[in-house]
Amino acid sequence: MVKAFVLIVVDPAQTVDVYEKLRAVEGISEVYQVMGPYDIVAVVEVPSLTDVPSVISRNIRAIEGIESTTTCVTFPEANGR
Repeated sequence: MVKAFVLIVVDPAQTVDVYEKLRAVEGISEVYQVMGPYDIVAVVEVPSLTDVPSVISRNIRAIEGIESTTTCVTFPEANGR
């Protein structure tokens, strides 16, 4: 599995709605409202690195109220560790 952390900036008036919609997105395993330069952090877990862009563009960025995203893809675990 490939894991990516998506840091999301949201229109403040739509944070709760965006949070709820993200919880229903296939490929997202966890969603957190956070304080700081980002409003929400979503954890994407998909079988392949090639699956990450479609989850981001089709399922996350398409949600009304999301202003920007920054995606951090984790390194694959070496030797099963």
